[in-house]
Amino acid sequence: MVTSTNVSMNVNNINIEHNIYQNDENKETPQVNEIRAMLRSIGDGEINISAYDTAWVALVKKMDGDHGPQFPSSINWIIQNQLSDGSWGDEAFFLVHDRMINTLACVIALKSWNIHKDKWEKGLSFIRENLWRLEDNELDDWMLGGFEITFPQLLDMAIDLGLNVPCDDPALQAIFAKRDLKLARFPKDLLHDEPTTLLFSIEGMKGLDWKRLLKLQCPDGSIMSCLAPTAYALMKTGDKKCLEFLDGVINKFKGGVPCIYPVDLYEHLWVVDRLMRLGISRYFTSEITECLEYVFRHWSDKGLCFTRDNSVSDIDDTAMGFRLLRLHGYHVSPCVFKHFEKDGEFYCFAGEANQSVTAMYSLYRASQVAFPDEDDLQWSETYSREFLVDRRAANNLKDKWLIPKDLPGEIGYALDLPWRASLPRIETRMYLEQYGGSGDVWIAKVLYRMFLISNDLLLEAAKADFGSFQRLCRLELHGLQEWCNRKNLAVSSKSVLQAYFLAAASIFEPNRATERLGWARTAVLADAVSSHLRRSTSVDSTRESFIAELSGHRCNNTQRGAKDATESSLLHALHEHISLLAFDDASASNLCQTWRQWLMAWTSQDCEGNAALLIVRTVEMCSGRHPCLEEPDLSRLEHLTSSICRKLGKYSPQDGESILEDSSHQVDLEMKDLAQCVLQSDGGGTVSQVARQTFLHVVKSFYYVDHCSPETIDSHISMVLFQDVI
Repeated sequence: MVTSTNVSMNVNNINIEHNIYQNDENKETPQVNEIRAMLRSIGDGEINISAYDTAWVALVKKMDGDHGPQFPSSINWIIQNQLSDGSWGDEAFFLVHDRMINTLACVIALKSWNIHKDKWEKGLSFIRENLWRLEDNELDDWMLGGFEITFPQLLDMAIDLGLNVPCDDPALQAIFAKRDLKLARFPKDLLHDEPTTLLFSIEGMKGLDWKRLLKLQCPDGSIMSCLAPTAYALMKTGDKKCLEFLDGVINKFKGGVPCIYPVDLYEHLWVVDRLMRLGISRYFTSEITECLEYVFRHWSDKGLCFTRDNSVSDIDDTAMGFRLLRLHGYHVSPCVFKHFEKDGEFYCFAGEANQSVTAMYSLYRASQVAFPDEDDLQWSETYSREFLVDRRAANNLKDKWLIPKDLPGEIGYALDLPWRASLPRIETRMYLEQYGGSGDVWIAKVLYRMFLISNDLLLEAAKADFGSFQRLCRLELHGLQEWCNRKNLAVSSKSVLQAYFLAAASIFEPNRATERLGWARTAVLADAVSSHLRRSTSVDSTRESFIAELSGHRCNNTQRGAKDATESSLLHALHEHISLLAFDDASASNLCQTWRQWLMAWTSQDCEGNAALLIVRTVEMCSGRHPCLEEPDLSRLEHLTSSICRKLGKYSPQDGESILEDSSHQVDLEMKDLAQCVLQSDGGGTVSQVARQTFLHVVKSFYYVDHCSPETIDSHISMVLFQDVI
């Protein structure tokens, strides 16, 4: 027989050569060690070089007045990185706007210094041959940031250099019109008085007051942490801080420069999110703590930006930061989102012309991790959900800042399965299909890539991890099914499968097999006993018999006839279950007491809340954590768990809409209360964070069953337990 004990002992015997699960911490897989090394070296962000920004840097003349480039290594980078078709830009993903702006900037840089005529002529040919592609209106969803500002400026520069660019082309005329419209929306005083997103594109503007603009300079010397605007500012002002910033970035990237830098906060946040969703965060707890400590040090009541030195916060980074910090126990206020709301709508940056799908997605995910009396989050959740639902209905889920593998799939999962119903292993299984690894591309003024966030190594490690999890699950499930058959438990195979699935989807770590199987067996036994009690002609007598047996007493059941065999089988299974899970006599006694309490509170119409408590207490006792029953926090957690699970599924549509709405509202309030009890314990009391999470896991599993249709649950079971990850 496969028991919870010997299963957990045999974890390392399952397909060792590919098994990422290792009980010996000194024998972790090379994948985990390599990822850990990357996380420990995390700094200002791993980002690729931008040909466009490098070209602007290459245009800077020597600061001492001599003829020649201030940064000759940037010229060298341009020379060495032209693509075979004559263009510059992202080689793996063709977006015409990206290729055009990168190529024109590099052509101008080479022509300005009268070098490598063959290269700039080839680049100019590419521009002429592909100019017509800019008329494609379907590309508007992936329009580069500030393209309508910066590209016309490059065209003017090209004409000044005598380059033959057909500026009367209809595609270009449309871009000029967009430029005029955008600049008309922003008064020039606003540009000079406070940091706005217009500063991202000042290299495309004329008639600027540089004395006023330099007052908006970031502490690191950059203009909005962007390289092209900083290079432009250096050309116009000779500012020493701009020069120092550019020198540092050029030295780091060996000639080329990225479009934005640093991207430290963005990388710290998104890599944690990826590790969590891929289901491998448990290997990197200390590294994740360091990442979030770094983020929290830079958290403010105005939110977060993508980097520490930039004062223009955005809702995307703020929402991701809020969510991750709150999930890890940090105190952050939802009032921060007021800075991104105007006239009942939320925006990522002030004055943006169109909203970002991924920004609203981040806001929606963050808003669900709500505590009591947080009305701001209630509205932001409603708004962002409606926005995403409408976009999905219109089949319009392209984002203006990110081109991931399967954004519709990610958003569909979030909309169909809210946080309170999302179980860890279901989310991971879905995300393994959605995560694009190194194929994901970001959109700024050019396309760019974040190498740590979108990384094939993360995907490979996560797939190996999930494959090992599935093999372990199949072994455990087989043992559970054999045990049920041997004990003649009157529970359907489908119920056994679902009980195990809920446990495994919630507590999936290999070293917690005892807790996982304790949960599954407890659920199965509770189902079997409940079925027996419902069939009994004398429920009270039968229940008293069970209670007496678990108290060590014997009842006179001679008049119960044929039912004695069923009860004997159930009682034997119960005793064996308790003895397998108990660490000592005290824990065995506590487990017996837990079952007695469940039996005493059992009714045929209302047993869900008590069953949830039975599972939680079993998991905690068999884990060896032994919570103190007199602890006030524990009492609160147990009350909320019982109350929520008792209400879930209690009312049917026949009971009336008002009853359903009232019940749903009460569950919503109590779920927020439970989230706060679990996530913000402040380290007080004796209830550990792992124990608190057990309550949340169990409640979410009950919410999941109530929320999903049987067909959806069957589909999730198939994907999580049986469909191999390819």
